[in-house]
Amino acid sequence: MGPIISLKNVYKSYGDKQVLKGINLDIYPGQVIGYIGPNGAGKSTTVKILCGLISDYEGEVFLKGINLKDDIIAAKSVIGYVPELAELYDVLTPAEFLGFMADLYNLDAAIAGERIIKMMSAFGLEGNIHQRMDTFSKGMKQKVLITSGLLHNPDIIILDEPLSGLDANSVIIIKELISKLSIEGKTIFYCSHMMDVVEKVSDRIVLIDDGVVVADGSFEELKQQQGNYSLEKIFSGLTAKNTVSNAAEQLMSAFD
Repeated sequence: MGPIISLKNVYKSYGDKQVLKGINLDIYPGQVIGYIGPNGAGKSTTVKILCGLISDYEGEVFLKGINLKDDIIAAKSVIGYVPELAELYDVLTPAEFLGFMADLYNLDAAIAGERIIKMMSAFGLEGNIHQRMDTFSKGMKQKVLITSGLLHNPDIIILDEPLSGLDANSVIIIKELISKLSIEGKTIFYCSHMMDVVEKVSDRIVLIDDGVVVADGSFEELKQQQGNYSLEKIFSGLTAKNTVSNAAEQLMSAFD
């Protein structure tokens, strides 16, 4: 079976600053990819390209065999995207917002209505379906965003810090959900700074630094290559320009 996501020699610059410097990745159905890297490494740019939000990149990107530059609408139809910032039309209710999202994906209204109720109930928000979202907490909005990203049952799910603002029980639900989705053959592209979660949910970890892939493999493979450390240690070892503990000591010295 061929890759469901394929990036071939992807470069992207903002003015003089080159952010992606030749990314090559093949991702297969059912894989949970932990896509990690320090701030400014190019993670968000990669996500924006995959979601069709940035089109002026060099190289080729294929989603389920569709070249993004040939048919962006068809490509978008096979992905679900959950962004980090819970920004949505908060003068609407979840029922209105999710109904609007279902329309965008040409989802049958009856099917959408049933899914909305089931998914909102799973998150404990069944009593808030017809409540305006401007009163919602960040965590409640995040649950609505996660629902909107999964509503059309996409083959590729792009999660950008999806646990942001969620309570402990909801975090457990999302971890379980990721596992069940991958068993069903869904591909999860998971961006996060939370190394302990990436370590647990990913079956393949791609570490990007300064616009290039510096490590790619399962957590076990990374440990064999880099030493038997936690993902956090491997991450800082491969990306820190000076050691993290030195930086912490420097910060403490400010109080001396």
